[in-house]
Amino acid sequence: MNPSDVLSALVSSKLRVALLGVLVLGGTVGGAFALGVLGVPSVAAVDNTFGDVTNETTEIETDLVVSNPNPVGVGLDGVSVNYTVSMNDIEMAQGGREGVQIGTGNSTLNLETRLRNDGIPPWWVSHVRNGERTTLDIDATATSERLGRGVDFSRSREIRTDLLGAFNSDETRPVNADSPLTDDPVLYVNETRGEWGTVSESETPIEMAFTVYNPNIEPYAVTEIGYDITMNGVEMGSGQTDEGYVIPSQSTETVEFTTALQNRHLDDWWVTHLDEDVRGHQVTGLRIEFYAVIEFPGGGEATVPLDALTYEETIETDIFGEGDDVRNGTDPSGDGSGTEDGGNETDDGASDGGNTTDSESGTDDSDGDTTENETDDGSDDGTENETDDGDDDDGVLPL
Repeated sequence: MNPSDVLSALVSSKLRVALLGVLVLGGTVGGAFALGVLGVPSVAAVDNTFGDVTNETTEIETDLVVSNPNPVGVGLDGVSVNYTVSMNDIEMAQGGREGVQIGTGNSTLNLETRLRNDGIPPWWVSHVRNGERTTLDIDATATSERLGRGVDFSRSREIRTDLLGAFNSDETRPVNADSPLTDDPVLYVNETRGEWGTVSESETPIEMAFTVYNPNIEPYAVTEIGYDITMNGVEMGSGQTDEGYVIPSQSTETVEFTTALQNRHLDDWWVTHLDEDVRGHQVTGLRIEFYAVIEFPGGGEATVPLDALTYEETIETDIFGEGDDVRNGTDPSGDGSGTEDGGNETDDGASDGGNTTDSESGTDDSDGDTTENETDDGSDDGTENETDDGDDDDGVLPL
C-alpha cells in the first residue's frame, strides 16, 4: 500500500473518531436534557432600578440573573429570557433577550427598557380606585429552544399609601383676616376631613369638609373657598366652590366642597418625583393651599388666605425595593451578584410603619391616635378639649 494512502486512512480514521465523539457528546447532552437528567435554565432573580428620566420616558435598568444548574454550558445558546413589569395589571415595561449564551451557575444579564410616562396616569387611577393599593408584579421566563420548555419566575410587592390621612384633624385653628373691617380671629376651624371622591380617567377628586365656628355676634357670609394643589411645584389643580355659606353668630357650620387633581399633569409630576435635584430620588412634596372670601356684617369683603389650613405632606417611594444599598451603588449581598436570596422577604416599611410584603417564586411550566389638650387663652373657639387623630405618618409610600 502506498504510504500516502496509509496516512490518509489514519487521518480519516481520527477524524471519524473525533466526529463520533462530538456526536456522542452532543447526543448525550441533548438526551440528558430530554430525559431530565440535566436541568432547564431558569431565572433566579430580577433586580430593577430607575435610570435616566426624560419628559416622555423613564429608563428601567434590569439585572436579570439566569441560573444554569448543569455542569456544562454547551448547547445553551438557544435560551431566551423575557420579563414584564406590571402595576395593578397595567403593563409598565417589557423586555428580554433572544439567543442567550450562558455558562454554568448564575449569569447576570444587564437589560434596559423604557417606561412611557403617559402610563403613569392610568396606574394612578387604578391605585386610588383600589383603596390606595397597588400590586407590583415582575414576571420573567427563561425558555430553552432545544427542549421547548421554560421556567417562570414571579415576584410581587404590595404598595400602600395614605396621602390624605394626616389631613383628618380635630385641631382648632384660628382664621385671621388682618383687615381693618373686623377683629381677629374672624373664624375658627375646629375640624378638617378629606377623602377621595369618585376618580375618573381625567381627574381625582378630594371631598373635603371644614367645621367652622363663628365667635362673633354677627353672622359671616363665606362667598367662596378656593384651593391650589401642587406636587413638587407642578400645578396639579385649582378651583373654587360654586356656592357660598353663612356662618351664624357664635355657631358652628360644616362647609363641604370638592378639590381635584388633574390626572393629565401626573406624568409631569412623575419626572420631578424621580429627579434627585428636585427633592431627592423618589421624593415628592404635596401642598394644598386654601383661601376664603368673607363678607363682613358692616359691609365690605376680604380674601383671606387660610394659612393655618395649608396641607403639606412628603411622599417617599422605593418602588422596586432598591433600598439605600442599591441607590448608593453597593451590593448588600457582598457576592457581586446583586441578587436577593430568592426566598420570601418582608420590608418593615420603617418610613411610616406600613407593611410591605415582597414574595418571589419560580415555577416550571413544562408540565403544562394622639390626644392633645388645647389651652384656652380667653378667646372663644367653640370648643373645649380638642383631640387630634391626624397622626403624622410622613405621607410615605411604603413600597
